[in-house]
Parts: sequence; structure tokens; C-alpha cells
Amino acid sequence: MKIAVFCSANTNIDPDFFTLTEELGRWAGENGHAIVFGGCNMGLMECVAKAAHNAGGMTIGVVPMIIERGGRTSDFTDVTIPCDNLNDRKSLMMDQSDVFVALPGGIGTLDEIFTVVASATIGYHHKTMILFNIKGFWKPLISLLDDLGKKGMIRGDWREYIKVAETMEEVIAMLSKE
Repeated sequence: MKIAVFCSANTNIDPDFFTLTEELGRWAGENGHAIVFGGCNMGLMECVAKAAHNAGGMTIGVVPMIIERGGRTSDFTDVTIPCDNLNDRKSLMMDQSDVFVALPGGIGTLDEIFTVVASATIGYHHKTMILFNIKGFWKPLISLLDDLGKKGMIRGDWREYIKVAETMEEVIAMLSKE
């Protein structure tokens, strides 16, 4: 299975985020899964790629030219797919992946989550998005989605498109169903 991981490229964040990101990458590698990621050598992106690569898994980095020009491409990328910009990156990551996991991240991660989910809601794909709610990181987003649903701004239940995992065991169980 090819698992796209959306996450922060920042390094000055909660160390627990790194611990569980490494665990996810290692699990994927040990179980023969590929990690599809943004190809950057910083933060949680580098962490998940390094862990998967070192555990024998394949890593596929979808790398915008600006990242490559800046010398920020991960050394733990087994396959590099160059792209022009972030829109291309999202499209290529969707095409390359069977399932998506969102780890803690910022604006870019939110953009990736909603691009994937919006595409699913109108039928472009039927792939699962999993929010790994490490230490309650996604709790404000979950509250927002619930509020939007109550206000009639989301057709159906958003949980049809986005699954929430509180633990690594729940992530593994969800991935095992894919």
C-alpha cells in the first residue's frame, strides 16, 4: 500500500510528534508499505521518510522545484517525482497514494487535507483520509467540522471522508482495512 503522509516541515515542535511519526514510518517500512511525502528534509517529513527508509520501506518524495533549488530534498527519498508547484504536488500525491494520513502540521497540511477530501466528496476518488490526532492536535479542526456540519455547510457526515485516530494502534487498524 502507498500511504501519503501530510505533516509539518518544522523542527521546533512537540517532541512527541516526532516519536509517533517515527513509529508510523517504521511500521510502514517493516510491513512493506511505501510512504509518499512532500520530499522535504525537514521536520516530520524527514522523520517519517527516514524511519520508513531505514526499516526497509520505499519512500516516494514529490518534490516541488523550489524545494529542490533550495537544497531541501530529503536524502531518504527512494523515488523522487519532481513537480512545478504545490498544486502539482497535491495532485501527484493523490494519484500515487492509496490512503492518506495527516500528522500535525500547519497551513500546508490543512491545504492538503482539504484538497484530498474535497476531491473525494465530489467523486474523484474513494480514498480514506486519516487524521492522526496526536495529543489532541486536530481537536479544534474536528470541532470546526462538527460545527460546519451542524450549520448545514457539509453534505452528509464529514466522517464519511475523514477518519480520526487517537492512537498508533487505531491508525494501524484503519490502514489495515485499506
